[in-house]
Amino acid sequence: MLGRYFPVALGFVIFTATTAQPANTQGETRRILTASAAMKMVHGCLSKAAAENWLMHIAIMDNHGNLKAYHRMDDAQLLSHDVAMAKARSSSLSPRSTRQWGEMAFGNGRVPPTAAAFVPGLNYFEGGLPIMTADGQHIGGIGVSGDTGANDAICAQAGIDAAADDLK
Repeated sequence: MLGRYFPVALGFVIFTATTAQPANTQGETRRILTASAAMKMVHGCLSKAAAENWLMHIAIMDNHGNLKAYHRMDDAQLLSHDVAMAKARSSSLSPRSTRQWGEMAFGNGRVPPTAAAFVPGLNYFEGGLPIMTADGQHIGGIGVSGDTGANDAICAQAGIDAAADDLK
């Protein structure tokens, strides 16, 4: 029985192999968040946080939610670990800041909140920013936690700014 179907299966494999087009036929490239850029972001955040006497957790993820870099400053509160990770994840999976998500969900005291408030896994605390290339490609997210939301966002932006050359 196997012998009867073998030529058909072999023919299908040969046909597929000879006619299949590569996924990238027009020379398109997809940018990725490199480990080098992620580390530059960590160091940019560390510089800003040290200058302001903030104790931060810094998490950087690619646009699939994979952790690329993480740093906890000495004596930063432990609770901020989970918050920084959640902020980074929220902004890594969508090209929106956590503040934007919060405004979409709860802005202007919406009662009831919009559907955005019920998306599993989203974090609405300020301090998560999407990482975008100069040409607008979303390649990841950065989450910073340890101070006020506004200061977390300032620190996250300092990290992105530190890797600006890698995002061109």
